[in-house]
Amino acid sequence: MKKIKKRGAVYGVIALLLCAAVYLNWSYAGAPGDLLTTESASGDGAAETGAAAETGAAAEDDYFASSRLTREQARDEAVSTLKEVSESESADQTAKDEAAAQISSLADDSVAEANMESMIRAKGYADAVVMIGDDGVNVVVAAPEGGLQAADVTVIKDIVVAETGMTAAQVRIVEA
Repeated sequence: MKKIKKRGAVYGVIALLLCAAVYLNWSYAGAPGDLLTTESASGDGAAETGAAAETGAAAEDDYFASSRLTREQARDEAVSTLKEVSESESADQTAKDEAAAQISSLADDSVAEANMESMIRAKGYADAVVMIGDDGVNVVVAAPEGGLQAADVTVIKDIVVAETGMTAAQVRIVEA
């Protein structure tokens, strides 16, 4: 009976962490309809230039939103598969424990990614997508005017290293 309560508590915590990650991702990305709207331009040249700039900004926002969505969908599929293993009657206890640990790790990664994205935006960058992998962290950042400079890379790497505990060599930064 104690084992069943413990398992239920673990699943509850995992579900809570996943819900928090999804909420944070949704709140940072905004509603999908907001990302796709652009204002229509009138016939003059200045308005057309403004519309082109808005289209470029919308395409960049779409990139970041679609990257987050793709990341979350892949993670949701992995969690679903791991959950099936952990609930399987035919799986041994070691496999179930490993699946539960991986689910917890994925939830931790989701929260860490959202935190790092938030901190990068707080440092003045327009947007960023962070993806934690087994061998390192990939960061795609909307570059400021003039592109990413060495100081920008240092600031972003400091955020990632502080949050993940990985080395600076394990952090790859790409500008969008």
